[in-house]
Amino acid sequence: MEYRLMTIDDYPAVYDLWMSCKNMGFNDKDDSEEGIKKLLDRNPNTCFVAICDNIIVGVILCANDGRRGFIHHMAVRENYRRLGIAKTLLEIGLKALKDEGITKVALLVFKYNEAGNAFWESQGFELRTDINYRNKALTELIRIDT
Repeated sequence: MEYRLMTIDDYPAVYDLWMSCKNMGFNDKDDSEEGIKKLLDRNPNTCFVAICDNIIVGVILCANDGRRGFIHHMAVRENYRRLGIAKTLLEIGLKALKDEGITKVALLVFKYNEAGNAFWESQGFELRTDINYRNKALTELIRIDT
């Protein structure tokens, strides 16, 4: 297994991986090639892919605003799960954020994504029940749920 920084050239394979995973949410703007290029340009040292036999089998997008980190769209191809790939990607991503001076990381998981929620809990990510998450689209977005 090879782990390396993600580049925009990886986008088609990463997008295909995301679409193969159940219970994730995307949109046509932020998760387009242009949207992901913006994220990679702002966070060139914190997004990673896992590669096996020249196939991208895992991805983690870690970003930060200079004070807090955020994990976006971590995924592992279904037939490569339970091999430690997600845990390794998370360790690499968290180290990269820590190296940039980030001290706290957040992420979002759909409530009905049982496997995802179980993974994040097993990795020490606490469920916050004391806050409400809110957002507002500034442009029309087409939602893509897997």
